[in-house]
Amino acid sequence: MIRITRHLTVLAAFALLGGTLAQTQLDFWSWRTEDVAAYETFIAAFEAENPDISVTFTPYLNTEYNTIVSTALQGGGGPDIVHLRAYGGMEPLANAGLIVRLDDEVEALAGFDPGILLGATNRADGGVYGVPFALQTVKVLYNQDMFERLGLEEPSTWAEFLALGDALKASGVYALANGASDPWTVETLFGGVAPTFYGCDAFFYDITGGSTDFTDPRFAAALERMVELQPYMADNFMGVGYTDMQTLFAFEQAGMLVGGSYELGNMAQLNPELRVGSFTVPGDTADAEKCTTFYVDGSYGINANSANQDAALRFIEFLASQEFGQMFTDELQQISAVPGTQPTSPALARMVEQMTDHGTPYLMLTAFRFGQPSGSTLLQNEMQAVLGGDSTIERAVANIQRGVAEWFDFE
Repeated sequence: MIRITRHLTVLAAFALLGGTLAQTQLDFWSWRTEDVAAYETFIAAFEAENPDISVTFTPYLNTEYNTIVSTALQGGGGPDIVHLRAYGGMEPLANAGLIVRLDDEVEALAGFDPGILLGATNRADGGVYGVPFALQTVKVLYNQDMFERLGLEEPSTWAEFLALGDALKASGVYALANGASDPWTVETLFGGVAPTFYGCDAFFYDITGGSTDFTDPRFAAALERMVELQPYMADNFMGVGYTDMQTLFAFEQAGMLVGGSYELGNMAQLNPELRVGSFTVPGDTADAEKCTTFYVDGSYGINANSANQDAALRFIEFLASQEFGQMFTDELQQISAVPGTQPTSPALARMVEQMTDHGTPYLMLTAFRFGQPSGSTLLQNEMQAVLGGDSTIERAVANIQRGVAEWFDFE
């Protein structure tokens, strides 16, 4: 009996050893360098339920990620799990057969909002190639304590918004933390300011339907409002990059920041004591239509050349679950794309409410990143030049129209 027990013990040890040796390793690449701790938490939860799978999260610089992942996939390598850009950023990978179509593989996708799935849908075949991970909206974020201390209130008109800027400057801080060193942040500024002045959904559907183009006076008028904000930005704002913007706002050197809802989690990490409010940029009158952009931020996909398809699919199914969606919302203070999740942060809940009431699609990202030169690249570069005093609104409009017309068919 002793010998049998000893043999069973040895066999059990070998079984455990074999299980360890057979553990599947998944590589997961992303551009979310600021979310490493959160993703380690998510992965730990998955691994606890799936001890035969180990996931390694590797983030790359946001500005370098697209090239890194595209080059790796095209070379037949890359990670098992790919953090995919949305809309036009995902399509080239799908069209090249480099990522797996998921709508027939991940049952939970059937419960996602169809509008949200568009961010991970390939227009060529209608297939869904990723599990959307977040919705973002662009707002004016403000320091609640600073506003209360100075007796300031959320504005109901554009003039009141500028008056807030004057009051903040008079108190010794910058009104806006925004800068223009990083071109993509210029598009973020556009996303927070321009929609109210180009006409929200009406303009969006006019231009995406081809009944107007970027020479429409509504578009130029919206760009002019961005220029009006120059006096309220930091000194040498053309040299202020994204991390500088975050620092200025988080450490109360600026009272406002036109930024994405994703900044709530970032601010909580940088300054846990900071109380952040938000509002939608108002129009010229209190009853004028106002709106701000929202968009699907990206999705999670599977490398078509991964040698670990079954394990990768199990991880993707976890990322499509309500369990993960709620963890994502709670840990990162972002709006999860997974149905059934609820924000527990009052600040995030307010943003969801504002997005529901005043949301309009993020113009260039959702409609004009499907060709080259993309609308985003054109807008970012042209408005960076305008803000820097090296160009004009008229020239910017002409160049944006000319560039997009190379691949988009305006009627």
